[in-house]
Amino acid sequence: MENASHLSVILDLSPSQWYQSSQTSGDKHPLSLAHFLPQLFVFLNAHLASQHENTLTVFGAFPGKSSMLYSSNETYIQADADSNTFQPFKTMNSVIAQRLNEELESLPEDAEAPIALVGALTKSLCTINRRSHPSDTLNATSPNPSKLPTPRLLVISVSPDLSASYIPIMNSIFCAQKLKLSIDVCKIFGPDNVFLQQAAHLTGGSYISIDRRDSILQYLMTTFLSPPAVRRLMAVPTEDRIDLRAACFCHKQIVDIGFICSICLSIFCKPTPVCSTCRVKFPIKTLQRLKEAVNPVLPPNIPAPKLPAEAPPATPRVMPPFSMPHPGFMPAGLFTPKKMSKIPKPAPRVPPGMK
Repeated sequence: MENASHLSVILDLSPSQWYQSSQTSGDKHPLSLAHFLPQLFVFLNAHLASQHENTLTVFGAFPGKSSMLYSSNETYIQADADSNTFQPFKTMNSVIAQRLNEELESLPEDAEAPIALVGALTKSLCTINRRSHPSDTLNATSPNPSKLPTPRLLVISVSPDLSASYIPIMNSIFCAQKLKLSIDVCKIFGPDNVFLQQAAHLTGGSYISIDRRDSILQYLMTTFLSPPAVRRLMAVPTEDRIDLRAACFCHKQIVDIGFICSICLSIFCKPTPVCSTCRVKFPIKTLQRLKEAVNPVLPPNIPAPKLPAEAPPATPRVMPPFSMPHPGFMPAGLFTPKKMSKIPKPAPRVPPGMK
């Protein structure tokens, strides 16, 4: 019997993006947040019903903040009893809907801050790490690691890329690789997210960009319901092309061609005399060579780099004739063919018993 599965879901709850997704002008398949939540609840209930030991956590990424909406390990007030509904499922649905309404009502109405996807991703990784390494207590021993739930993470995204979050997302990817955790991404609205594509590719997850948003439940059930161990036996849809571009450290822009510091591996969109991360200084000749090569590559809105003034060439030192040889070199005439011929050759070895 396979191990239980722990699913951590991150919801991108940007009000402006969900409003654009619900508009019917020029879109054949609009999807609003109110129509999306019931289909999400069916998917979460199916995950909990597939095995009794399965666990679940739901995080919400709001503008400027992130919070936990639900955790199966916590105790909540039971919802009103209904003979036609399984009580734990109804409790989970009501808790998520209530927490979601409270967080959305507390958001300011004047300006929308960037979505806190990195914060929700970090909290989810911390929760998974705590579940994967339970501490010993006085009254109970830690469970067998082979019986712990297998963790996985699902990101439901509607927002575009945020270049300033490139480094934190890459750090989260490295953390997920160390935890042997797969990150799945379901892109509902907007252009493809470059950083989330890389997260799914580097952790062995699936990245799906939905064409028909009115069939979101079918995508969730067929692609993201089964754990990674079962997906190896299934034909799970994946992306054929993956965008592996990076964001520069200087302007926080996604670049096609960049320049990497050989010391700290920082990425820059143009050659700079001094690395802004490790403060190492690059040779002037190298900068001049890069400047000549990058002129047709740089975008028109990025100015050419200013190079420091080159120092005057030093006066060459002339060695007097018949001086001592340079260290590391052997003087000429020592091993000439004429003198090499005078070196006696070793006598051939004769095997014992032969003359």
